[in-house]
Amino acid sequence: MQNYSELTTGVLALQGDFERHEHHLKLLGANFVEVRTVGDLKGIDGLIIPGGESTTMSRLLDRFVMRDAVTEFCRSKPVWGTCAGMIMLASEVINDNRVIPLKTLDISVLRNGYGRQVFSFFTEIQAALNGTSALLKASFIRAPKVTRVGEGIKILAEYAGEPVLLMKDNCLASSFHTELEEDYSLTKYFIDHFILKNRN
Repeated sequence: MQNYSELTTGVLALQGDFERHEHHLKLLGANFVEVRTVGDLKGIDGLIIPGGESTTMSRLLDRFVMRDAVTEFCRSKPVWGTCAGMIMLASEVINDNRVIPLKTLDISVLRNGYGRQVFSFFTEIQAALNGTSALLKASFIRAPKVTRVGEGIKILAEYAGEPVLLMKDNCLASSFHTELEEDYSLTKYFIDHFILKNRN
């Protein structure tokens, strides 16, 4: 396994399942920092925006005066948003003015597009990761549905004909959770093909 000891990944830790992302980073031997202030963004090589409650996450970014700094970071540095994190990265949230997205990735999303908590489900999806096919263990929990994909965005995986894993430039976004399982392949993909690529 590659040595990630010289890398530091930030995990936005205002709300949500950030500890599960930290667990995967630990399994990979990667360093991480919990990001709760603007100062925590300094010196990190990439940022993970976890799942959680996007309305609360959006409000906390404003309460702690972090929105501008996080937005600027996401425009130029590697960022991965999962579930609520995808909602935060989107350019548009359909029929919901409670969430103010960061507008990093040109997609439109529908909150709870796959149903509310009671309709949560687990499945496996095939993803094209760096030219190879990977089987990912995916949990859809109040997951957002992508309703529009902007120009130049690459779809890496679909579920039931709908895009659920997308990327463009420095940005990766997934509708689903993989961090709830012990499969850290998507975390490794983010480090290898976003963070390391940005450093080279």
